[in-house]
Amino acid sequence: MGTISQWMTVVGLGFGVAAFAGEATPSRPVAGITKQPFVATERGTPIELFTLTNTKGVEAKITNYGGIVVSLKVPDLNGGMGDVVLGYDTLAEYINNNPYFGCLVGRYGNRIAKGKFTLGGKEFTLLTNNGPNHLHGGAKGFDKIVWQARPFQSEAGPALELRYVSKDGEEGYPGNLSVKATYTLTEANELRLDYEATTDKDTIANLTHHSYFNLANAGKSDILNHEVMIAADKFTPVDSTLIPSGELRPVKGTPFDFTTAMKIGARINNDDEQLKFGNGYDHNWVINKPMGELGLMARVGEPTTGRVMEVLSTEPGLQFYSGNFLDGSNVGKGGVAYQFRHGFCMEPQHYPDSPNKPDFPSVVVKPGQVYKNTIIYRFSVKK
Repeated sequence: MGTISQWMTVVGLGFGVAAFAGEATPSRPVAGITKQPFVATERGTPIELFTLTNTKGVEAKITNYGGIVVSLKVPDLNGGMGDVVLGYDTLAEYINNNPYFGCLVGRYGNRIAKGKFTLGGKEFTLLTNNGPNHLHGGAKGFDKIVWQARPFQSEAGPALELRYVSKDGEEGYPGNLSVKATYTLTEANELRLDYEATTDKDTIANLTHHSYFNLANAGKSDILNHEVMIAADKFTPVDSTLIPSGELRPVKGTPFDFTTAMKIGARINNDDEQLKFGNGYDHNWVINKPMGELGLMARVGEPTTGRVMEVLSTEPGLQFYSGNFLDGSNVGKGGVAYQFRHGFCMEPQHYPDSPNKPDFPSVVVKPGQVYKNTIIYRFSVKK
């Protein structure tokens, strides 16, 4: 395979290759993209690890296997850089035991009841891989795909374009769905994800991102002291299998009211039926903005580091998951065992089970239409 240095590929921002070899001064990190092999599959398909860096030193490592964000280093209140996402050191661990750490999710993020939906008068049957329901695209969703990768320099910053064609009938979904997912690391310390997709048959699509965040220490402690604001007056209550009833329930007076910042742990053990169903928070919030308009969904702050993450998207819903199924069996980066509630997810998306809920915003994509979806994780520091 050769050494890392022999394989290293550099995409510049006008600084020249020598600068990317380590000549940047500490006062001004060099922005750009590097590429190195993560591993090669048994069929010889290269799986690579791309490092995107901006001039402020923020760094995102992303692999074309599942579009996984392997690490994301952002500053704290003292200027120190730290990883804020859970994950693994090796590709084999992502392949063998990954609860969707850091990945692209599709064709349908979240759950579809009983793995069935009807489209154009025809019923489609999907794998039930989450109790009685279908979850996150099935046995081999977009999180397990080797995407075709193209690193490039965009006007906004270093970027990585990932492409994949999901064939007609794959995992039970109709139509050939051509997907482009582009990660961009901006000078505003944003990791931005732009999805586009087209189809040759009527189909459904609900694409999202699934990083587990811990703004304190990337999973070494729980996330219960993180302070969360969610810009939503309503949420979608679920049954015991986490399928929405179809109701849009007001959050006021419930543990789901994050309209003002509240610690995750403040009410998570409340004797509330919805929290019992999810073993904590694992619900969709109905965001207070027009669908398709890019706007703020949530803000999360971690008081000891001062780190703040804002979540923006064009999607109508936000799934907030409080790491309720982590149990220490996933031993991640640096040998850290990820325990119960040591990470949280903020997944902008359409509502769960939308194909079976005609009153929910539609997830149908037709030939001639272009599916678009933007997700931004923006990082700052509060001193």
